[in-house]
Amino acid sequence: MKSLWAPWRMTYIEQGKTAGCIFCDQPRAVDARAGLVLTQSAHAVVMLNKYPYNSGHLLVAPKRHVDQLSSLSPQEHQDLCETLRMSVDVLRDELRPGGFNLGMNLGRCAGAGVEDHLHWHVVPRWEGDTNFMPLVGEVRVIPQHLLDSYDRLSPLFKNVLA
Repeated sequence: MKSLWAPWRMTYIEQGKTAGCIFCDQPRAVDARAGLVLTQSAHAVVMLNKYPYNSGHLLVAPKRHVDQLSSLSPQEHQDLCETLRMSVDVLRDELRPGGFNLGMNLGRCAGAGVEDHLHWHVVPRWEGDTNFMPLVGEVRVIPQHLLDSYDRLSPLFKNVLA
């Protein structure tokens, strides 16, 4: 049997649930790169997923701490929809994926890792990115380092919502 080492995952395993909310705290951080925050609009924040399913995996969340779609104002909903559309466009133009998974998990039993703050996942997909590794090795292969993804995408999100 061969081993695939992924020591960076131990931080995730050991840290458990951190205090606060990533969608409320990260956008306020002084260092956007360290917080993986790509851009913000009036009502939304776009950030890279710290534990992505694929390179370029984004999270789009309302700035206001809400856990239900029905809690969004019409203005927040409109801004989030436009931010989601724009995020897909930026990823399509830059990364040229074959498709996307767009989704939201509402509640723990639905798979929500952050249950109390609504957020969408934007996951670029390429032919062949689902291979034997998740099935046999129970591991995903992410071909690009997270901060390399940030450095590549960050300039494209600058002023795109302004």
